[in-house]
Parts: sequence; C-alpha cells; structure tokens
Amino acid sequence: MQKYDLFINGAWQRPESGEWFDTHNPFTGEPWARIPRGNAADAEKAVAAAHTAFTAGPWSKLTATARGAMLRRLGDLIARDAEKLAATEVRDNGKLYAEMLGQVKYLPQWYYYYGGLADKIEGSVVPIDKDGFFTYTRHEPLGVIVAITPWNSPLLLATLKLAPALAAGNTVVLKPSEFTSASALEFVRLVTEAGFPDGVINVVTGLGGEVGAPLVAHPKVAKIAFTGGEQGGIAAYESAARGLKDMVLELGGKSPNIVFDDAIIDNAVKGAIAGIFAASGQTCIAGSRLLVQDSIYDVFLDKLVAFAKTAKLGDPMHPDTQVGPVTTPAQHKKILDYIAIAKGEGARCVLGGGTPTNSPGPWFVEPTIFAEVTNDMRIAREEVFGPVLSVIRFRDEEEAVAIANDTPYGLAAGIWTENVGRALRVEKQLRAGTVWVNAYRAMSFMMPFGGFKRSGLGRENGIDAIREYLETKSVWINTTGQTANPFVLR
Repeated sequence: MQKYDLFINGAWQRPESGEWFDTHNPFTGEPWARIPRGNAADAEKAVAAAHTAFTAGPWSKLTATARGAMLRRLGDLIARDAEKLAATEVRDNGKLYAEMLGQVKYLPQWYYYYGGLADKIEGSVVPIDKDGFFTYTRHEPLGVIVAITPWNSPLLLATLKLAPALAAGNTVVLKPSEFTSASALEFVRLVTEAGFPDGVINVVTGLGGEVGAPLVAHPKVAKIAFTGGEQGGIAAYESAARGLKDMVLELGGKSPNIVFDDAIIDNAVKGAIAGIFAASGQTCIAGSRLLVQDSIYDVFLDKLVAFAKTAKLGDPMHPDTQVGPVTTPAQHKKILDYIAIAKGEGARCVLGGGTPTNSPGPWFVEPTIFAEVTNDMRIAREEVFGPVLSVIRFRDEEEAVAIANDTPYGLAAGIWTENVGRALRVEKQLRAGTVWVNAYRAMSFMMPFGGFKRSGLGRENGIDAIREYLETKSVWINTTGQTANPFVLR
C-alpha cells in the first residue's frame, strides 16, 4: 500500500507517534494507503514552521506581486496533474470521478483569481477631521492560519481556504479529514515544485482530538478556517474563543429546494435530483428538503420518483455511474438509522429505503425519497448527509417561506418558478447564504459562500474571502512638529 508522511517545513517527516492508520476505498471497503497519525508534537512543529515562515522567512519578504505569481504557478501545476489528483480523491472518498475531475480541473481558477488579487489589496488615505495629521489604513496578513477540512470534497474545500489566505500573505497548516488525507498529501508535492518557501504550507494528518485540537488551541495560530460537522465546529469555536481567535466556520445545512406551481416541472425535477442525489447527498448544500406546492405535488412526485429510479449505482470511476458509495461505514450506518427514524415517524417511503439489492459495494445506500413529510419530523430537521430526500407540501408563498426558514440552518436554498417577481420576493425573505433560482448546486470562485444561523460564520470565495485573512491597521502621522497637551484626548 501507499505510505505517506507528514509535510512540515518543506520536508516529509515521520509522525512523532511512529504510527500510521489505514485509509479505505469506499467502493471496495478495502484499505489502500497508510496515513500518518500526527499528534500534539507534530502540531507544534508545523505551527512553529509556519510562524517562522511568516515572521522571518523568505515568504515574509516577498512582494504581493511575487506571491501572486507563485499562486498562479501552483494553479498551473494542479491543472497539469488534475487526473491524478481526481483519481486519488475518488479512491479516498468514493465520489464520482466525473465530479472530482471537474472539481480539480476548476481548482486552478481559485489560484489564478487570488493570485491576481494579491497585489490589489489597497489601504486608503482618510481625510481626517483633525488638523495636523496625515492618516491612512493598511490591510495586513494575520499570521498562521489553521485550515481544517472534511471528507466530502477535500481539495476543493482546502482550496477555498488556502488560496485567499496565501494571497493575503499568511502561512497555513492544513489538517485534512482522517478519512480523506491522501489527496492533500499528493497536492502538497506541487507546493514545493511551485517554489513556495519552506513552512508556508504544511500538512498534518491524524485524528481530530489528537492533532486538530492542539492546532486550534496553539497560541501562535491567528485564525482557524473550519469546514465540517456542527459538533466539531462548536468544539473548535469554543477552543478558539479561549484564545480570542477568529474563525471562518462552514457547517451543516438542511436546505430547502422550493418548487412553485408555475415552474417548468421537468427542469425542477432535475434540480431536485441534483440537489440531493449528486455526490450521494454528501454535501453541505444538499437540497434535502424539497418543498412542492399543493397543486402540482402528486404530478411532481410521480415524475421525481420515475427519474430517480433511473439513477445508476456503481463504481465511481466508471463514466456511466451516477450514484457512488457513502464515504465511511459510520456514515452508512447513520443514513440507514435516519431512514428507519423517518419510517417510524410516519413518512411514506416512495423510493429506496435501504441498502440496494445486489449492492455494488459494502457502503451503498439507495436513492431514497420520503413523501408526506412534515417539517417537525426529524428527517426534515436534522442533517442526514446522504441520498435521502424529504418532500413537503406547501400552499402558497407565505407558507413556503415559513417552512423554508423553520430550521436552525441557513446555508443554501433553491427556488423554481417562471415568475421573476415571485423569485425576487421569495429570495429576499429566505434566511440562507446562497439562493439559486431555477438552478441548484452551482459554485464559483467569484461568488461569496457561507451560511446564516447555525450553518456558519464568515465567507469563502470572492473578494469577501481575502478580507477574512486580513486585519486593518490605522496610521496617524503628526505633521505639525509639535506635541499637544498630553493629558487631553486629541
């Protein structure tokens, strides 16, 4: 099997624990690589390397233009090795090769965008109201950033953090999910080739409690960028608060996908499928609550079930496969448990509902649809993170908005309608960080992404993201040559 080491200060290093653990191929259930089991000592080394690179290394002396050029070179290398990186992701997390290749081929755009933005970070001269001062502002990097990523889209979610943080002049310690660390360790090979100085990007793998927690708590870490589950995010947030550290948090969702009676039904059916069965439902923006207007509910449900029945399960590397396996056995069990809960609550299972007959692999779940769901059921309120859809009736716009917003989450939402006025009215009322109209599950490096309510804090992507990794300094220069009364505030 492939055996990896940690990447710290520009070099491959054995874990201080002397231990490795297996990572499994979700399609076969078999181990295929050995991942280093980092601990607090490794976290200490990685943060020390990143801190030295930020304060005293060549990185600290580079111009913003030089940083941008380096990021663009990294983007070129990712494009060159996209097929290899995508295949590693599939072997590690089981998502479709077609999807992972599309994601990896798109990743260079983040490095090109933020590479171009690196030397556009401008302060401003402030026309201050006090005589005798010249005043201006500067935007400066924070320092060491810890990036913690989950298992569903490892390189994409790492890139959302790395590209803006590096463009702003910070250094990074990346801690990927213990279930999907291999692609990060393959990716970091390109960092050296792109010419990044030692210590600017470090990758430390292992379990959250053993290496993630020490990273978050480290006094030399300036900020944490975390994508993952709600409980892990809360634990990281509590730890960061004790050190008065800021965070970017992207957590869970229970996103509403709303279909009005004037929608083009065939398009909305495809949008509902994309919202929940793509990536086997293992996406934070999954449209797991499908809200359908009463007058078209039955017709829409019939079309939805008929279309979903055609989804082909199988080997995620095969181009004909549409639904792959669940990434981990624990997640597989969780999804099946929620299906049982939904049946117990009285939801009507109209498709799927378990492990497929003649399953292609050990960790597959059938595309599952529950009808006659009410928004107080657990299946409608708790994040399943699997291919399980709850279909809920609504009467009119007012009820649709009320149901959509009746959730502790607010990551995304979809609206399907041919009425522009309705789209604008409803969009304005939805408490969600991203709203798609007549589309679902689209993302760009240019558009800010993040959640309302318990779905997170801060924003990734777009100009908003680079601001997350900068702090503002105000500079006052006395131009009078005199010092005023020291006992009085100027």
